[in-house]
Formats: sequence, C-alpha cells, structure tokens
Amino acid sequence: MPLPSALQGRLSLPVIAAPMFLVSGPDLVTQCCISGVTGTFPALNQRSTEGYSQWLTEIKATLAEHESAAPFGVNLIVHRTNPRLEADLKVTVEEQVPLVITSLGAVPELVDAVHSYGGLVFHDVTNMRHAEKAIEANVDGLILVSAGAGGHAGTLHPYSFIQQIKQNFNTCVIQSGAISTGAQVLASICAGADIAYMGTRFIATQESMAEDDYKKMLINATAEDIVYTAKISGIPANFLAASLQQNGIDLKAAVDPDIDLGKELIDEAKAWKTIWSAGHGTGNIHDTLPVADLCQRLRTEYNQSLSALKPL
Repeated sequence: MPLPSALQGRLSLPVIAAPMFLVSGPDLVTQCCISGVTGTFPALNQRSTEGYSQWLTEIKATLAEHESAAPFGVNLIVHRTNPRLEADLKVTVEEQVPLVITSLGAVPELVDAVHSYGGLVFHDVTNMRHAEKAIEANVDGLILVSAGAGGHAGTLHPYSFIQQIKQNFNTCVIQSGAISTGAQVLASICAGADIAYMGTRFIATQESMAEDDYKKMLINATAEDIVYTAKISGIPANFLAASLQQNGIDLKAAVDPDIDLGKELIDEAKAWKTIWSAGHGTGNIHDTLPVADLCQRLRTEYNQSLSALKPL
C-alpha cells in the first residue's frame, strides 16, 4: 500500500523520527520536519496537558514559516494506566495534529476522533495479534517495532515481520529496528516497508533533549551493549547496559508484574532520566551533529545506495 495521501510528496526521505521519552522536544521535531522527515514526540514529554498544548502551539508556529516542511506527529500512550489520555486526546483533536502514533492500545474511538479532522493514526505493534487488533480499530498504518529497536520493542526479525503483515493486511507499513544509516533506510524500503522509523540515531543530535552523558554512552556502545529486559517497566525494552549498571539494576531479580505507566512516566519518571534506552543501531553511530546535517547525510547515503543497486 502506498503512503497515505497526507504524506505523499511531503517527505524528502521516507523516514519518521520516532517519539522518544525525555529525548524528543520541539527543537528536534521542527528541525526534522524542516529537513524533510516527519518529527514526532511523546505527549508525556511535557509534564502536563497544558504544557503539551503549548508545545503544539510552538511547533505549529515554527512550521508555518516553512511551507515545504514535513508533517509532524505526537505519540499517545493508550494504556489504561495513563491518566492523561483523555485530556491529551482532546487537545490533539483541537490542534488537529497531522499524525498520531498510538502505543499500548488500539482504540477505535481514538482513531475515529483523529480521523474526524483528517489526521492519520499509526500504531505500534510487536506481533501479529497486536496488528490484527490495530487493523480492526481502522488505523492508517502499522509501526512494526522489531528486534533491535530502542525502547519497548518486540523480538521478530523485521524481514519476516514485514512480509507477514503485507500478506495479511493492506496498510501502510513502517519498519522500526536498528536503522541508523541511509543505506538501512533503503534496505527497509526494499524489504517491503513504506517508511523507516528511526529513533536511536536521533538521540545523538544537537537538538535532542538527551543529556550529554547519554549521547556519549550511546556513541561508545555497540549492539552487544544493549540489554533487553522487562525489569524497568514490566514491558520488555532495550537499554544501554552501562546505564543499568550505573543504577544498580539487578537483572536477575523478579520482574514486578504490575504495569503502571501513569506512575512510571508521569508521577515519577525518575528511572528513565538515568536509565537510558537505545537500539542495536548504536554501533553505527559515531557522532553528535545537527538534525539538518544528519538528514542530509541520510539522503546522501540513501541515494548512493540506490545508485549502487541500479546496475543490478
């Protein structure tokens, strides 16, 4: 299935910069969009719904000065333990956010609310059961959070996952998992995805809100330095091993079966400030640079790889 019409002709590269907790903010989002890729952020990166609304106003004002900018997006956590969902969704609809990325719950009523003003909804999935529920909710695309993705991630290999989705559903496919270069963006498209979903690579940019120590640890890490564990939130996710060690996390201890994202991401959010997430793409990240320069590098790598394929 081709890109939704709202995205056709709006991207200089088929990339969405993923929403990252405590990392993605207005500067990162707007610079991504100005550079021709869709920038996104979690609504919960602002500590209140009022603050979230202010960020939307700021982003829209900046992008209004750039007619060719790509659309931006917002991530909403749909889990029942998110006490802000209703209020944040109301603001999202009022501000007519172009793209809404939903996580941990596919709800038809939310999708209908975003569709009411012409917005798109892409939903995070880690397996076929989640994909089926999302399609039933009438989402516009599936984000396949595959093995090696930063943050909450699945375990399926992206090549297999993409093909299973395409064999069963006619929807926009967005691939996530260890994408750090323009060549890897092209590989995702060649494998059948419509858009590549990049998170970890955008942590190491000047506009990201990540602390300098986080960026340095990321640059010094390889895929072998990533630990996949449910220990932090009760949901399996990928983290930098060094940050787990610095915080004295005992990976052998039992995992708390209770998931309370409202407490974890809103009331406290302390763990994520010093326990840092990243994906397997870390080994391909060697510098911190402005978003504009990164996007230009990605385009160059993408086009060089495309040219290399033409003789074949």
